[in-house]
Amino acid sequence: MIGRITGRLVEKQPPYLVIDAQGVGYEIQAPMTTFYQLPELGSAITLHTHLAISETAHQLFGFASPSDRALFRTLIKVSGVGPKMALGILSGMEAATIARCVAEDNVGALVKVPGVGKKTAERLVIELRDKLGNFGTDSGALAAMEQASGAPKPVDARDDAEAALIALGYKPTDATKAIAAAHKHSPEAASQELIRLALKAMIPA
Repeated sequence: MIGRITGRLVEKQPPYLVIDAQGVGYEIQAPMTTFYQLPELGSAITLHTHLAISETAHQLFGFASPSDRALFRTLIKVSGVGPKMALGILSGMEAATIARCVAEDNVGALVKVPGVGKKTAERLVIELRDKLGNFGTDSGALAAMEQASGAPKPVDARDDAEAALIALGYKPTDATKAIAAAHKHSPEAASQELIRLALKAMIPA
């Protein structure tokens, strides 16, 4: 099991990033809560990882903190929730928001995540009700999001943001509409901030 990787960040395009560790490039999928905290390309980075092995693929998932990885591992134990869906949930909601949705039986908020139907949302609420107490007060992801909002805006910020939402499972038309609204609200925002704003609108707390 690969539990942690330390190296140099050489590529990042949500939900994928690549870390060069002693000449080996590890392709890793990460939720947006982790992308908000990534350093500039070429910088040193450490991610806590989870290796998912299936008959068709070996997939490596990375997280900024052990608690985010623990939440991911908790989510994929729920019947009907695979790694891709868990990544989408973690991208659209902070840990505290997920815990609050579960505690308040807020199925409506959970079904806004791509791929999460009503039955799956209900299972999430039932199976996680007694398991998310440790995540309810985690504000680290929110602080990182606020810090990321001051990043310089890339030329193709909207295109990058739309591509990220589509990769996370959103329909192209919905992604375009959400990013356009986010850009109108904050025209100087970088792609990661546009994604944060769009997800906040699409999956309200």
